[in-house]
Amino acid sequence: MKFELLTTFLEVSRTLHFRVASENLFITQSAVSARIKLLEDDLGVLLFDRSHKHLKLTTEGHRLIKHANEILFMWQKTKHDVGVAEHDSQQLAIGSMNSIWDIVLQGWLQKIHRNLDSVSLFTSTYSPMELRKNVINRTVDIAFLFEPPFIEDLVTEKVATVPLHLVTTDPEHIEGMNVDNYIMVDYGESVNTLHMRESQDGAPAKHFMSQPRIALNYILQAGGSAHLPRQMTFEQVEANNLFVVESAPVYHREIFAVYLAKSQKTEIIKQAIGLFPHLPV
Repeated sequence: MKFELLTTFLEVSRTLHFRVASENLFITQSAVSARIKLLEDDLGVLLFDRSHKHLKLTTEGHRLIKHANEILFMWQKTKHDVGVAEHDSQQLAIGSMNSIWDIVLQGWLQKIHRNLDSVSLFTSTYSPMELRKNVINRTVDIAFLFEPPFIEDLVTEKVATVPLHLVTTDPEHIEGMNVDNYIMVDYGESVNTLHMRESQDGAPAKHFMSQPRIALNYILQAGGSAHLPRQMTFEQVEANNLFVVESAPVYHREIFAVYLAKSQKTEIIKQAIGLFPHLPV
C-alpha cells in the first residue's frame, strides 16, 4: 500500500470534501478521487458514503482513521530511526499526555540535547491508554503519565511532583476557594476527586479544560481562576497579571516515567530519566 493513499484518505476524512482536500494536498480533485477509489479497492470496502449531498465516512472509514495514523506514524519513526543510525545516533521515542509537555518536559528535552549527544529525539502525544499500549509494543521508549500503570512488564519511576496553586486574575478575590469563573483543569482522577470533595460547597466550575496551557491562556484573556503549576504561572504572577490565592488548598500532581523492563535501550533511557532533578524519598 502506498503511503500517499493513506495521507489522502486522512485529509478527505478531515475535510469531508474532495475539492478542499485536493487544494490542501496540492493535487487535482480527480487524483484525490482516484486515490480513494484505489484504497477502497485494496481494502475491499467503501470508506465514504457518496449517496448524499455531503460526503460521509462509513463505519469502515471511521475504523481506518486510527490505523492510518498509526501506519504513517510508524513510517515516519522508521525513516527517522534509519536516518539517525547512519550518523551513529540512537533514537529515543518520547510519548506523553499533552498537558505534561508544558509542565515538566520542555526543560528536560533541552537537558537531553545538551548532555546526551548521541540521542536523537522523536516526540509524540497520546492518551494514557495509547501510551501504555505503545510502550508495550515498543513504539514509544519512554511514556509520561499522571497515573502509574500496574503492568508487570513495565518499569515506573516518579520523576516530578508538581504543586498546583489556585491563581486568579482578580486581585480582590485572593481568599478561599470561592473565586469567580473557575476553570477545572484535568490533572487525572486523584486530583480531580480531591478538588471535587474540597470545593463541594462552592460554585461549580465555569469551564472544563484538558490542558493547563489552554486554561492559562484563557483566564489571561477572559479573566477567571484555575489551579495551575507554579512554574507555568511564575512570570504572570511576578507581572501582577495573576494572583495566588494563598488560603486555597495546594494540590500536588505526581508525574511518572514508564518504560519497558526488557527494552534494548534501557541504558540510554536511565541516563535520560536521570536528568530530572533528584526527588526526595
